[in-house]
Amino acid sequence: MKENIQIRNELFESINNLTDDELNKKLSKEKWSIMQVLEHLFLMESKLVKLMTRTFNEAPPKVISDKPIHLVNDRTMKVTSPPHFEPTDEFISKAEILAKLNQSRKSLIDFVELTKEQNLENKGMPHPFLGEINLKQWIPFIGVHEKRHIEQIYEIKNEIVSAGRE
Repeated sequence: MKENIQIRNELFESINNLTDDELNKKLSKEKWSIMQVLEHLFLMESKLVKLMTRTFNEAPPKVISDKPIHLVNDRTMKVTSPPHFEPTDEFISKAEILAKLNQSRKSLIDFVELTKEQNLENKGMPHPFLGEINLKQWIPFIGVHEKRHIEQIYEIKNEIVSAGRE
């Protein structure tokens, strides 16, 4: 969790000086705004924790090998978000998204605390590209995935600055 907390701090730092309008600015229909990236991260973390909790409580134990979750950071591989992790087009304030991200992070911390004495390697959930990932790896996966999107946020910020100069 220590690395996930560091990455979350990095995420917050990446948007620190941006206004609500800048966060919600879309440069094209095909690309997400920074706010949509943030909403995607909230949706993913909150829904994954619910799925992880259900899997922990209900799934039968089985052998699940570790997966190369670090590959998620490769931004040359374009990935389409599953529909249930897709953000809306609604205007969201920075205060609102920060509250949501803090709420989803609290639920992850609560899950980690609840299961810290348990074996999380023998229960898993499917990932659309990596196959079944054990619950122990899903915890750092959330941070690795967030790191990928921090890079995306910096790319969008640079595009916003460039568009402002034109």
